[in-house]
Amino acid sequence: MDDKGKRYNDFGNFLKKVFPFKVQKISVNAGFTCPNRDGTKGWGGCTYCNNQTFSPEYCHTQKTVGEQLEEGIRFFSYKYPEMKYLAYFQAYTNTYDELGSLLQKYEEALSFPEIAGLIIGTRPDCMPDELLDYFADLAKKKFVLIEYGLESTLDKTLAHINRGHTYAESVDTIRRTAQKGIYTGAHLILGLPGESRNEIIQHANALSALPLTTVKLHQLQLIKQTRMAKEFADHPERFHLYTVDEYLDLVIDFIERLNPSIVVERFVSQSPKELLIAPDWGLKNYVFTVKAEKRFIERNTWQGRLFID
Repeated sequence: MDDKGKRYNDFGNFLKKVFPFKVQKISVNAGFTCPNRDGTKGWGGCTYCNNQTFSPEYCHTQKTVGEQLEEGIRFFSYKYPEMKYLAYFQAYTNTYDELGSLLQKYEEALSFPEIAGLIIGTRPDCMPDELLDYFADLAKKKFVLIEYGLESTLDKTLAHINRGHTYAESVDTIRRTAQKGIYTGAHLILGLPGESRNEIIQHANALSALPLTTVKLHQLQLIKQTRMAKEFADHPERFHLYTVDEYLDLVIDFIERLNPSIVVERFVSQSPKELLIAPDWGLKNYVFTVKAEKRFIERNTWQGRLFID
């Protein structure tokens, strides 16, 4: 357990250790695409993806990075005038462009005095050395967290969902990033089609061997207007859609095996109800987190209890 009595290494405490003030993420949609979407490595993107699922009202591509940040800061500063912010480049692959264009967008965000750093969501096959050097220099002055979408550690799954990269590429890029002194995160979807419960839990063992700062988990959600939604309609036998109780125990089993030094950024994601096909739990993220914390206590367990170094 940590010094706050938490049974897992949570993101809020991590930020409190890094910053002497409160910080809040502001999502930015900078108009990027993905190499498995534009034909470079495939078409149509990941089979589960509909990016409307994580774009708040202020976050639209017709607005500049600066306009989105201004609106986000205005929204939050009304209640918390002393708050600082992390510009979260979230939608699609936020390192997939010409270097000059990328740097212009990042620097536009950093030009705001309220912005304390960047969080960059991207793919492990879209991090050239030149860009990594930029982030390494920036990390000496500002907070920088690079979140890599791994989604799975199994190549069979990565091929099935049209990711366009291998797990070996994920491992290599995570190691390169961490070696540069940059906070390094991994994103994983639990419950992808074809993965058994045991295979999902084994992801924790694989990630525990990597120099990760953070892990972000979420349950598989079937979203309207995606290829995975059609796959589910045609082949429901390939899927196991977890109930809340099933997923709670799956998450706890996962976290028990996770290296206790890795920060758990979140357990679940919440897609807009109008886009969600299933599973519809009707729970806010914070409600699930409360349930998870209670389940840790009920099972008298904690992060890393079954971790093998």
